[in-house]
Amino acid sequence: MVDNLLPDKNNSVSLDGRAKLKLKHRVSCLIGPLKGRERLQKAYRIRLEAARFQRDLPLTRHKCNGDENLYPNKIGSFSKALPHDNLGEVSLSAYYSLIRALSSGDPEEFESIPLGGPAKLVNPQAAYAYELAGPDSHHLSMPPAPALSSAETAGEMAECYWQALARDVPFTEYETDPLTVAAASDLSGFSVFRGPKECGAVTPGTLFRGDTPGDLEGPYISQFLWQDIPFGARTVTQRYHAAAAGADYMTSYKGWLKIQNGLAPSSQNVYSTVPRYICNGRDMCEWVHKDFSFQGPLAACLILLGYGPEALAQSNPYLRSATQFGFPTFGSAHILDFTAHAVRAALEAAWFQKWLVHRRLRPEEFGGLVEKQMTGRASYPINSELLNSQVLSEVYSRYGSYLLPQAYPEGCPAHPSYPSGHATYTGAGVTMLKAFFKESFIIPNPVVSSYDGLSMLPYTGPPLTVGGELNKLAANVALSRDFAGIHWRSDGIEGIKLGEAVAIGILRDYRNAFNEDFAGFSFTRFDGSKIAI
Repeated sequence: MVDNLLPDKNNSVSLDGRAKLKLKHRVSCLIGPLKGRERLQKAYRIRLEAARFQRDLPLTRHKCNGDENLYPNKIGSFSKALPHDNLGEVSLSAYYSLIRALSSGDPEEFESIPLGGPAKLVNPQAAYAYELAGPDSHHLSMPPAPALSSAETAGEMAECYWQALARDVPFTEYETDPLTVAAASDLSGFSVFRGPKECGAVTPGTLFRGDTPGDLEGPYISQFLWQDIPFGARTVTQRYHAAAAGADYMTSYKGWLKIQNGLAPSSQNVYSTVPRYICNGRDMCEWVHKDFSFQGPLAACLILLGYGPEALAQSNPYLRSATQFGFPTFGSAHILDFTAHAVRAALEAAWFQKWLVHRRLRPEEFGGLVEKQMTGRASYPINSELLNSQVLSEVYSRYGSYLLPQAYPEGCPAHPSYPSGHATYTGAGVTMLKAFFKESFIIPNPVVSSYDGLSMLPYTGPPLTVGGELNKLAANVALSRDFAGIHWRSDGIEGIKLGEAVAIGILRDYRNAFNEDFAGFSFTRFDGSKIAI
């Protein structure tokens, strides 16, 4: 068989009549450096080398905070949607049924878990899924979640209470609003609080922000949640229907207990008729309530692609080509696919940690412990720093209970808290974007929302970079789940890092899969260190 038919100097194929007849039905159109089995063997070697790399990594030890074994009544463990008694403590037979199913991985065992109402557990069997590119979910580790009785949990819970109280305060008013000023002062007094600080203190300018490079620069909200999104033949303006101000839920013990048992809420959110730009914590709560799994990274990717080649990372091989540009590789199709791929793989990694390692209770559940402790119904090992915090009197004064006010009528979803799924998949998507785009690129025409969200104004502060605003996007998404009352700060901090590890593993496995003259991926990690792949 003739593999290559190359023209002669007269631009015609030199074959005699008989050869032409013989090759009429036998000629191959395939050209290129490798053919047939050579290509198959190289594809096999690339996949095998990636698998060997993952296989040969040191085994991972998975440590938890010990609360599940420490408390026989399982007060430190997630139990929403299982049946609970009138004290709000889970039925132990139901809890152990869940543990048996998780231990065996048998699909039939999951069908036998007793539930307290119509709410179903969210996808625990995702914890066992395998990925064919990047690290296996069971090979990635996280530090133990803060313990129930720890000072760190006390500080995180106080932050959740303050976020609930300040949901309707415009971000532009944080420096002067009495609530946010009081929140910063109170959180500064906790012995362990991992939020960003200035000169050792939480300030209105650092309040409820992330701790990665760029988080403290410019407005609270990332440009990728404000700027218009190029979406094929149209442009999407990032205005959304806001939930009604002051609409908080699960502030009565009866209503709280009903939701813990997985029963349906008795009310629903009411929304504004006029959409607006995100301008306060409640708006962000609703954004992370209705978003799809990679909405944030997708929006950021489309905005970045709209900036043109100047925003691409310098490692992109087509920036140096005089005759080509990228599409399936190192172009828009490649970047969009890798971003979405990383998001789903990150969710599997998060679900493994949630269900098979930590099973951490949600802030919503912890709020029930605080309520019972403060009203004398029960005694729980809650750190005194929280019990003595100003925030509890503020919450009781407004709502008449010590429960954590929820932004959603149904409260948190029916899966454990640690890590945050939103944080993990956004961390993965953002990491992919940092690998493909220039982190130092200055965001053109930055904007800031008006205090009421009805208009967008030019931002005139220090320049905002792609890297900083991507980090801020991850923090915004993670901390907005805290604003809603359904996650802890550490869920977000560690979830973002877990997502980053997933994305890095995928990039490593694909590093040798390209034909281009490519030097590799390099970018800044969330901890500020540099990595080259």
